[in-house]
Amino acid sequence: MSIPLKQYWELLIDYLRPQRGRVLLLAILLFSNIGLQLANPQIIRRFLDLALAGRGAGQLAAMALLFIAVALVQQIAAVAATYLGENVSWTATNWLRDDLARHCLYLDMAFHNERTPGEMIERIDGDVNALSTFFSQFVLQILGNGLLLLGVLILLFREDVYAGAAITLFVVLTLAVINRLRNVAVPYWQQSREASARIFGFLEERLAGTEDIRASGAKAYTLRRSFELLRHWWRVSVFARVAGALMINTAWTLFAVGNAVAFLVGAGLYRSGALTLGSVYLLFHYTNMLGRPIERISQEMEQLQQAGAGIVRIRELFAVRSRLVEAPPAALSQPPGGSSDEHRSDVHRRDVHRPPPGGSTEVTLENVCFAYPAAATNGDSPEYVLQDVSFQLEPGRVLGLLGRTGSGKTTLTRLLFRLYDPTGGRIRLDGRDLRGMATAELRQQVGLVTQNVQLFHATVRDNLTFFDRAIPDQTILDVIHELGLARWYESLEEGLDTVLAAGGGGVSAGEGQLLAFTRIFLKDPGLVILDEASSRLDPATEQLIERVVDRLLQNRTAIIIAHRLNTVQRADEILILERGRILEHGSRPRLAADPNSRFYHLLQTGIEELLV
Repeated sequence: MSIPLKQYWELLIDYLRPQRGRVLLLAILLFSNIGLQLANPQIIRRFLDLALAGRGAGQLAAMALLFIAVALVQQIAAVAATYLGENVSWTATNWLRDDLARHCLYLDMAFHNERTPGEMIERIDGDVNALSTFFSQFVLQILGNGLLLLGVLILLFREDVYAGAAITLFVVLTLAVINRLRNVAVPYWQQSREASARIFGFLEERLAGTEDIRASGAKAYTLRRSFELLRHWWRVSVFARVAGALMINTAWTLFAVGNAVAFLVGAGLYRSGALTLGSVYLLFHYTNMLGRPIERISQEMEQLQQAGAGIVRIRELFAVRSRLVEAPPAALSQPPGGSSDEHRSDVHRRDVHRPPPGGSTEVTLENVCFAYPAAATNGDSPEYVLQDVSFQLEPGRVLGLLGRTGSGKTTLTRLLFRLYDPTGGRIRLDGRDLRGMATAELRQQVGLVTQNVQLFHATVRDNLTFFDRAIPDQTILDVIHELGLARWYESLEEGLDTVLAAGGGGVSAGEGQLLAFTRIFLKDPGLVILDEASSRLDPATEQLIERVVDRLLQNRTAIIIAHRLNTVQRADEILILERGRILEHGSRPRLAADPNSRFYHLLQTGIEELLV
């Protein structure tokens, strides 16, 4: 696989341009180190010639001290260059991780459903790690070692033309061979990265399901499958290592040939009297020095092969486009992968444009049909989850959405959030087609509370505002007290700065639900979707949640996915789905009073029948 150098260069320019000051300082340190490496052999040559000439101990001591001083400064420059190079590398790769993560967050749900969290971690973090050396020192090392080679050859020509010509021929042949081997290992490293991603995806899923694996007796299968994936990873990694080592081993072989050439040329010139012993040492030392930049260039080329595999996968990820086409708002117009100074300074800016509160929202569905993308692209006719669904929900009205498991209730809410687009038909909010609304604006207008609340390893403030620092603390505290969380809040040692454990550790189910409602109050959407948020709570907490729900539904349109009778009682309208179609829709009081309606029979026999 041949990767154009333009791809490497574009990536470097994008992520190193904002650090041009540090990159310039890094270049100065590296080139200073190179200059000092060229100077020290000259000092040794002078020392040898003075010693053979019988000069005094004072001159020899001065040359020795000069050699030590130059070597010390060289080491300081090398350490400083290493430190600065790592700093540049981490900054660039973190920006790249940020752009990849942002890009993936804006992709549709079909993309995320096809990939495990472990695989995505490896794609965003693991592939970028392979580029760390590439970002920190690749160009400077290649350029610096190239200049070191050039400097050594010039000094060799200065000592003797024939010696310089012989060694130059050796260097040209060596570099030509290295360049020919540049892309040999790229496909093997790409396979290794893909195998690594599969391993991480497998481990993430199995670790998350440890209890189920043990309870179902699937430990043996899990271990065997893990062994198979690890064995495949090991095999492709061995091929990658062998292919990558081919280049550096070739360079070492040629370097041994170069040393032999230096011995022969030096011996011949010394016997003919053309060079002094110090000059012969200089010739051999410089030839030996050529091994360092050649070896370094070989190592950088091996790193380039690993980086090439990472670049291929990163570009493939950036090339994925969301199926949800929209005209993005101005603040989101910066394409992923770009890293202009304006974009870099805006990394932590909130992505959502907060529209002014517009009150309750009108919801209209017109002949909506939907089939999940995977089911619609397998070559067969699509299996529709929703078919010809049409209804209108007036502003301020509450719709009770009923239906058996698999009837399409959750799919309908996903379409309202525009996690997917309808396969057919249209969905409107306040008369506007969802396809014509910016995603950030839509998500601000629609709020969702589910049975399972996701809490992050972050402060209470960030968990409630989703990291939106534009919301004042006093507003957050007012909502906390309004929703009955005052006692819980007063128990927090650091108030809003208290860090919650990942996954909601230390927070009860009821407190978690109240936190989710607090998020909705702070967001202040016009449409609220509740997926029976109180169905798993104890009676006391449920009563508190019910009061919060009553407060939340004031002056808002709501869709409640109901599982129990008491939840249905607050609905103005009832809509029953059956196999993706509307089985019944109408006013709750009218349907409840109609003996021929499906809803009437559910009230008589128990609404829990829907869960069967």
